[in-house]
Amino acid sequence: MAFGSYGSCVFCRAPGVLRMVRRVTSAAPKPESQVDFLNGKPHRDHDGLTNLKTLHLPAELQMAARSIIRGAQVSRLTSRAQDLTNLLWSRKRAVEDSSLRRKAMALERQLWENEMEKGEDVDVEVLENRIRRKVLSELKRTTFHWSPLKYDEELGVVYMAARLAGGYAAVRRALNEIKKRDPDFAPQSLLDFGSGLGTVAWASHSCWGDTLNEMVCVDSSGPMNILAERLLKGDDEKGKPHFQNVYFRQLLPVSPRVQFDLVVSAFTLSELASTKEREDMVVTLWRKTSSYLVLVENGTKEGHQILMEARDILLKNREKTAYDTRPASMFAPCPHEQACPKLALKLVVPCNFQQPYQPLPLPRQVDNHIEKFSYVILTRTQPAKTGQDAVDWPRLIAAVQPRSRHVHCHLCCSNGQLQHLVVTASKHSRDVYRCARISHWGDRIPLVPKTEDDVQSDSE
Repeated sequence: MAFGSYGSCVFCRAPGVLRMVRRVTSAAPKPESQVDFLNGKPHRDHDGLTNLKTLHLPAELQMAARSIIRGAQVSRLTSRAQDLTNLLWSRKRAVEDSSLRRKAMALERQLWENEMEKGEDVDVEVLENRIRRKVLSELKRTTFHWSPLKYDEELGVVYMAARLAGGYAAVRRALNEIKKRDPDFAPQSLLDFGSGLGTVAWASHSCWGDTLNEMVCVDSSGPMNILAERLLKGDDEKGKPHFQNVYFRQLLPVSPRVQFDLVVSAFTLSELASTKEREDMVVTLWRKTSSYLVLVENGTKEGHQILMEARDILLKNREKTAYDTRPASMFAPCPHEQACPKLALKLVVPCNFQQPYQPLPLPRQVDNHIEKFSYVILTRTQPAKTGQDAVDWPRLIAAVQPRSRHVHCHLCCSNGQLQHLVVTASKHSRDVYRCARISHWGDRIPLVPKTEDDVQSDSE
């Protein structure tokens, strides 16, 4: 009797017991990080965050730009600025003569084969002329007709209306990568090649204004140098520059021994006429770099490929004849020094990043813009060894997609592969999950430990 009562009691209570066991199992503690990559910081301030909120031009720069625009009285300024923006964004590299010849020969061979398949009796000389005309017509139709942009005073004002704020935003975001990850870096000298309106000097001053005591701005356009100097003086010829020790030149310093702590070239390599010119200029800029070289271009396929060419030149060709023989190492954005995995995809998508900014106030202008750009930072200095060496810091190459209890992250990893990672608290620890959830496109996220079952390759 007692046994029967006991048995019935157990079976009656079994569902409740199962429910209690299920609750206990789901409430089991989730894995914690084994490495303190936060260093006591809150998750919203983890070391991988380098994105900036909406950027505004410095007040002095914006006032000077508006003053110049009012004085210039350029007709249809807003529409001309938009047209110039579209032109610069769609601009491609000049086609090399050797590439053009190969394309013409392949096209001519194909046309001859098509004619031979017809088996018709035709005059060879007439056929040659017809094929030659077809080849020329096709080359004119499909080849980008590159020509150098020459800025006079009026076009310089149009360029200022179109690109001053966007160029400043891209450079400021790229420099923030150095400022955030290398807080001890205090540059005393800056070289800006292709300085244009001097936005690099303004962006550098906003980061390291207390230490910079020499800024050399090099641009081949005399009118652009004059316009940059007017911006620096607040559009007042007799006024004092907003910050001192800025020197405008049309040629690079000649001496190979002259080096600068920070060398920047923004939206300039794409304006050089040939691959050989770009290669030579990249090597020259690297020789003049003592700490960091920053290259910025449009976030297009062309801009990305130009930067990857420059990156490969400096990482693969170790100079032994230069005065400074310290080799180049990758600082950002790539977490590796292998070939860019995005260039190996069937559908090539540029590696680019976004920075929201407030444009100059022009008629019929929207309030907020987003600058899409690509950049590369190389360094001669080796990063200091820290306790974070056990943590992998892949780069987010697309917007984070937060979902319920998990986050989709598209990453470029230290092994040179693209990965689609689903981050959860149960597999990657609470700290990693919360860091991933508040990160944005272009940030780095900590990964420790690595897992295999939740990783999908994007390289296939």
